Formats: sequence, structure tokens, C-alpha cells
Amino acid sequence: MNLRVVFTGAGLIVLAAAFFFYMTTMAPQSNDPETMMRTVGMVSGGAAGLGGAMILFGVFRRKRG
Repeated sequence: MNLRVVFTGAGLIVLAAAFFFYMTTMAPQSNDPETMMRTVGMVSGGAAGLGGAMILFGVFRRKRG
């Protein structure tokens, strides 16, 4: 198991969630909050998905040697 990749993926998921919840506080000040939150959700979801893939890759990949 590659722990560096697992920890990086977990950190990416935490940062994506923090970004999403921070931007929810900014949405009421936007001219178009619905579109803004749709975009923020897509970006956060993509980052969280990448983090999940990194976790799976780090857990299930075998080291050569």
C-alpha cells in the first residue's frame, strides 16, 4: 500500500469539501447563485472523485520488488 497517495487523496477530498462549504457562504452575494453553486459543485465533485481514485489506487496497487 502506498500511504503517500492515500493521504494525498484524503487531503484532496477534505480540501474539496472545505472549498464547497466556503463557497456556500459566498453564494448569496453572487449575481447568479444557482449557476455559481452548480459550477462549484462540479469542481468540488471532480476534485473529490480524483481524491477517491487516488485512495483506491494507493490501497490496491502492489509495489514491485
